[in-house]
Amino acid sequence: MNRRAFVTGLGALLAAPRVAGGEKVRAVASIGFLTPSDLPGIRERFREGLHTLGHVENQTFMIEYRSAHGRFDELPMLASELVRLDVDVIVAFVTQAALAAKRVTPTIPIVMIGVADPVGVGLVASLARPGGNVTGTSSIATDLVGKQFEALKDIVRPSAKVAVLWNPANAVFQAAERKQAEAVGRSLGMRLRFVEVRSDDEVDRAFATVSAEASDAVMVFADPLLAQIGSRITQQATQRHLPSVGALRAYAEAGGLMAYGPNYSDLTWRAAYYVDKILKGAKPADLPVEQPTKFELVINLKTAKALGLTLPPSLLLRADQVIECQRIDEEGKACRLGYRPSP
Repeated sequence: MNRRAFVTGLGALLAAPRVAGGEKVRAVASIGFLTPSDLPGIRERFREGLHTLGHVENQTFMIEYRSAHGRFDELPMLASELVRLDVDVIVAFVTQAALAAKRVTPTIPIVMIGVADPVGVGLVASLARPGGNVTGTSSIATDLVGKQFEALKDIVRPSAKVAVLWNPANAVFQAAERKQAEAVGRSLGMRLRFVEVRSDDEVDRAFATVSAEASDAVMVFADPLLAQIGSRITQQATQRHLPSVGALRAYAEAGGLMAYGPNYSDLTWRAAYYVDKILKGAKPADLPVEQPTKFELVINLKTAKALGLTLPPSLLLRADQVIECQRIDEEGKACRLGYRPSP
């Protein structure tokens, strides 16, 4: 076969029509991946899931990756780009990305990752029967705020001042988290101060506010941007001798004292399962939304030592993983991890 014939044949193969809702897709599927920020490892974990299911990049699938780099207001534009590219399926990481994708296409299948309340925000009709063109995984993250406060309660005074870092640019999800935090904080007698962080540049200013108000501890809401800049947040918290809790394992790995929440890496891997099903003809409306079955309490003992804290045995017993960091890299951004099982 000469080169011109090969190129013509390949072009015809890639241009084969796609019809959403369970009919034939291209031999080389085009997958759009939409995310608010470049959370480390998420794209790789999704690829790993596809590879495990027998897919080969550039042979059975290719990915059109679009990140808003923390600028949530750009998600609708990026979602529209993917629609114009006529991708076979859109993978949308967390709530704002999934909403942006759904608003620009009622037909292209959308696989969401880690959306806290997909029914409440109108992405699906129900978890068991999603209806429409959206399915995927839910994180039920807003329901976990209470557990994060409980972990803090074991190491701070009952009437503690807790600074809560949140990203108002992630409007829908962060508003739900804030409402939950206010209710739980009141029930525990804690005094909360919500401090906005919209970018890496705002971390120093945020912690200046935290210190000026004599906060006793810090909570970091689940958010792709806050996760991306987690190492800078943990450095500030440790330098100011403040215990802190985040929602992602990576927060404790980066040097935060504790993290409690679902494993977003696993939720991302499961997204590959949904994409595989859809590419083989399944309809999103018929694929039930999955919720996480395991939640992790991860504790960083090196950070506890740096803060001069002796953690209560009851807290350590509840931990799913205890991290003993061996060293920090030259920029202080990452921990070389040594895990041991919790007691």
